[in-house]
Amino acid sequence: MSIREYAIAAIPADGIGIDMIEATIEVLGALQQRFPDIGLKFEEFDWGSDYYKKHGVMMPADGLKTLEPFDAILFGAVGAPDVPDHITLWGLRLEICQGFDQYANVRPARVLPGIRSPLRNCELGDLDWVIIRENSEGEYSGIGGRAHRGHPEEVATEVSIFTRTGVTRIMRYAFETAQSRPRKLLTVVTKSNAQRHGMVMWDEIAAEVAGDYPDVSWDRMLVDAMTVRMTQNPGSLDTIVATNLHADILSDLAGALTGSLGVVPTSNIDPQRRYPSMFEPIHGSAFDIIGKGIANPIASFWTAVEMLKFLGEEPAADALMTAIEQTTWAGILTPDVGGTAGTAEVTSAVISALLDSKVRRKSVG
Repeated sequence: MSIREYAIAAIPADGIGIDMIEATIEVLGALQQRFPDIGLKFEEFDWGSDYYKKHGVMMPADGLKTLEPFDAILFGAVGAPDVPDHITLWGLRLEICQGFDQYANVRPARVLPGIRSPLRNCELGDLDWVIIRENSEGEYSGIGGRAHRGHPEEVATEVSIFTRTGVTRIMRYAFETAQSRPRKLLTVVTKSNAQRHGMVMWDEIAAEVAGDYPDVSWDRMLVDAMTVRMTQNPGSLDTIVATNLHADILSDLAGALTGSLGVVPTSNIDPQRRYPSMFEPIHGSAFDIIGKGIANPIASFWTAVEMLKFLGEEPAADALMTAIEQTTWAGILTPDVGGTAGTAEVTSAVISALLDSKVRRKSVG
């Protein structure tokens, strides 16, 4: 039997990210027992806030070169109470995303069996979205500066950058994603009524690209109106594309509407596969619950599902997703989604479902 081997760089980073990566590697070890033709080899890197406190940087200067040979990156979470957020974010996560041109941030969001959405009358299937976030420019380009610090005339600028190349490629990725889904429906999110330059170009390019995908139905929403539609009419949405900032905010709303940020995964994709793509749960480092053993590992496990799909291991990805859904449907849930189980219990249940299929579904009604 030939084994398909993949080198995975694991970066637990900060807070609960450390426990989540540990649990995810444990689950993926069980997966390899069920699929012995898949070989996942992990190498762990201790980069993050503790590394910063020792070395003054979040990762070594040659960090990108070190990561480049890997097939994928499994990331935990970044952020610490005693290190400024812009240092932790720009020093590690954004350094990797931008350095490897991972321009498509993909965030699926749906209500899993056994988990209640805070939306009234939201049934399974009513909320099943994929949010595509432009991940390389826009409002998070890092262009700007500060002058006259400490003086009354102090000024700070934060410049949003929208390029025709950047907008076109994320639009194509979004239309192709919508095309691959049963409903073939795309909503383009904008703010062109108030942001009359970059956002108007965003709208124009969306209309241009749409001509190449006649089988995809699409519409356009202003970002503020989009929050209303997401909460009042979730079934009217399927695939969503938005700028770096807008999709960042909307995907957090989507996570909350599915029940918890502890459920939702993220993929940072280089669609051309020139560099390794990076997979991470949407939740942050959550230092308020570190060490309590109650962090929800489902987002990290679902992130591993997305990583397996990207690697071309669809049957293994489907098996892991089924094990996750069997676990949530059985009511084995952490406190953030209304349960009493801890991280270890949920992890064990997913492994049991993956290997033995012995997790029973709880009765409903």
